Amino acid sequence: MDDTPRLIATDLDGTLLRSDGTLSRRAGAVLGATEEAGIEVVFVTARPPRWLDELAAAVGGHGIAICGNGAFVYDVAAREVISSTGFEHTVVRAIVEDLRRAVPDVTFAAERGSGLWFETLFPHDPGHVVPQDAVEAPIDDLDEEAVGKLLAKSATMREEEFLRRVAEVVGDRAQVAYSGAGGLAEINAAGVTKAVALEQWSAGRGIGVDDVWAFGDMPNDVPMIRWAGVGWAVANAHEDVRAVADRICPSNDEDGVAVTLERLLSCRARSH
Repeated sequence: MDDTPRLIATDLDGTLLRSDGTLSRRAGAVLGATEEAGIEVVFVTARPPRWLDELAAAVGGHGIAICGNGAFVYDVAAREVISSTGFEHTVVRAIVEDLRRAVPDVTFAAERGSGLWFETLFPHDPGHVVPQDAVEAPIDDLDEEAVGKLLAKSATMREEEFLRRVAEVVGDRAQVAYSGAGGLAEINAAGVTKAVALEQWSAGRGIGVDDVWAFGDMPNDVPMIRWAGVGWAVANAHEDVRAVADRICPSNDEDGVAVTLERLLSCRARSH
């Protein structure tokens, strides 16, 4: 392992985090050691910014996260959205209207820089508390703040069928992604992906694609894994990710990202 990256980009759920959603002590320690060695670490996740705060202590209260499948860049320490790339409201409203016709029981939520907007019947992840400042109202009543990620879910339609239907209805008006969140369709503005946001962040730091390693596990990671100089799939990854990855590391529950970074740092130390 003689190629040393300048930037490590890692997905969180199913990749860096264990299946119970926790960051192991081993992973937390090696993330710190990696940055101390002069290699930047960026989290690249489908999570909204508000779901990063619970990890701040575990990662030492520092770091940058590309959130919402590329919609937001978030300063974990400052708990501040640095930048966002969202929808025009006319596009959001048109997509919502078309999906309601195609899937009558569909419900929506929207992730924005200021937080969550959700419809009353929208099902929430039981592992995360709905924040007190969230807005509960019909998605049709959205205010003018840009939507980073539109979320859609059906109570009755099977997961694969629903995701396929959403992709058909949305077409090229937006980017539809799936991160494994139980039938949740995640819709970003056209051209917004983890890969695009990571490329922009890296370029701004003077880091080329050949100097980036990226780790992932689900279909929404595929563009990032393809783009990176070295794309890694954890052993538990979706078959679509394993098919495009350059290398495979142990699973998330075996601390695969941490194991790989430990080997990297060990090789780097020997070479110096």
